[in-house]
Amino acid sequence: MKGAIKVGAVILAAGSSRRMGSNKLCALLDGKPVIAHVADMVLAAGLPAVIVVGHEADAVMESLGARTILSVVAPDHAAGQAHSLAAGVRAIPADWDAAFICLGDMPLVPAELLRKMAQAASTRTIIVPHFNGRRGNPVLWGRRWFDALQTLTGDKGARDLLLHHRADVTEFAWRDDSIHHDADTPEALAAMRDQCRVAKDESAN
Repeated sequence: MKGAIKVGAVILAAGSSRRMGSNKLCALLDGKPVIAHVADMVLAAGLPAVIVVGHEADAVMESLGARTILSVVAPDHAAGQAHSLAAGVRAIPADWDAAFICLGDMPLVPAELLRKMAQAASTRTIIVPHFNGRRGNPVLWGRRWFDALQTLTGDKGARDLLLHHRADVTEFAWRDDSIHHDADTPEALAAMRDQCRVAKDESAN
């Protein structure tokens, strides 16, 4: 965190997991639910969090166990990701100066990335991580943009807002493609499980 700037994270966890066929956020990865990995990443970065739930909200919250995270229900989550995002931004505490928008199905993003991006935060910030010429998630938004984020609709999230305000976007170079991978399909989750097994084997040797 930079000076008196307070940064938090909004975790989007309201989707219906249509491409997975079952709730991807409750699926196990390396012994714990996908959504728990994302929550632990945020908490390990030292950030307060708001989690947005909707589809199978009770199951998602149960997957978080005893982790202390403020939750909010997005009643119109089925209308698209932007509606969940808007619900999360509306729930941001008044003392936050900037907020990450974290996707609940991206469990490989490291806490280190959030800590480093947060060091560059301001109330006017839009910071987007990138690797190998491609942008990823999470995106860090300063409070200046909270009102605009609350008006979003549809299933595009904040992509249009990024396009319309491209001159205000700062790119943050990251070292690997963890910012690109989500557990959106059975194949994607299987690949993540393989990656975790390889990492464990390498660390054991």
